[in-house]
Amino acid sequence: MTLMKHWQTWLGIVISIVFLYFALNGLHLGEAWQAVKHARYIWLLPGIAVYFMGVYVRAWRWHYLLRPLKKIPTRSMFPIVAIGYMGNNIFVARAGEVLRAVILKDRHEVPVSASLATVIVERIFDGVVMLGFVFLNLGAVAHLTGSSGFVGSIRSLAIWGAVIFFAVLLVFLLAAMFPKPAERLITMVVNKVVPSRIREKTLGIVLRFMSGLESLRSPADALMVLLTTVIIWLFETGKYWFVMHAFDFEVSFFALMLMNGIVNLATTIPSAPGYIGTFDAPGIAVLAAYGVPREMATAYTLVLHAALWFPITILGAYYYLRQPLRWGKQVTAESRQEQEQDVGSQVDPLESVPDKNNP
Repeated sequence: MTLMKHWQTWLGIVISIVFLYFALNGLHLGEAWQAVKHARYIWLLPGIAVYFMGVYVRAWRWHYLLRPLKKIPTRSMFPIVAIGYMGNNIFVARAGEVLRAVILKDRHEVPVSASLATVIVERIFDGVVMLGFVFLNLGAVAHLTGSSGFVGSIRSLAIWGAVIFFAVLLVFLLAAMFPKPAERLITMVVNKVVPSRIREKTLGIVLRFMSGLESLRSPADALMVLLTTVIIWLFETGKYWFVMHAFDFEVSFFALMLMNGIVNLATTIPSAPGYIGTFDAPGIAVLAAYGVPREMATAYTLVLHAALWFPITILGAYYYLRQPLRWGKQVTAESRQEQEQDVGSQVDPLESVPDKNNP
């Protein structure tokens, strides 16, 4: 039972091992270690600074998405976003996304299901921008299918990924722009599919989730979310660029955009905590495709990975320890109250959802 209970953890570990095998197979580890030892680590400082600027823009974007539910200052969102990063880095299955939704409920009384909707919207826009980075470099992508050591056709993965992300985004946009028909359709599906004993609770959670999509009802707001997402990932690519200067190779900023896009799409694959392997193997493959020696590409990718992992994880832990999540009877009582509100709202779900979460 214990093994089955943690099957996701074991699956992630196995996948990470496979990716690490492809990343390190045939590598001269001594040469890679020498590159790590002689790196100019002073370049990590501006890289980390630029990265935290991107995290702050993430906090502003989340504040923007949450405005229809509750207006929370960006300075209050930044610690929660940092805690979410910490959770993603130390737990499996991006559990940090759920953690920050729970903390938002704990600190600002925003329903978990509604805030999770905004988190999913963030991830969809992130995926769209990452695919945009890949499509800007489609000519280079063609070289990443064999000689670079990466398994499979990146071009095909990019195309299928684009289809999936844009399809989900379209569904969310339509649900946001036409809330009444969407709620009627959801109500009909839930009434037909979900067992009667949990039907009302499920419907309440789903409709609460729908309220988290309100920020997408305006095309201008959706465009603003897209623009801030581009800025976020350009800041992160800036970190890639600064860290590159710590090593004895040089590729273009567009090449690093491509690397950023591919490695972050790859990290959506289940893996061990911290995206071990799923970040490193495709990152090394991209640089190898641009003619960077594999040992140098490995040293850079591993140092970059550590520079992305440690600072935000330490900051997230600091913010969490300053004001940890409340446990026990208080949270249990609040969760029960939210569930009762879900059930009570089913008298007329089409009338009760849109405004009940506004301050």
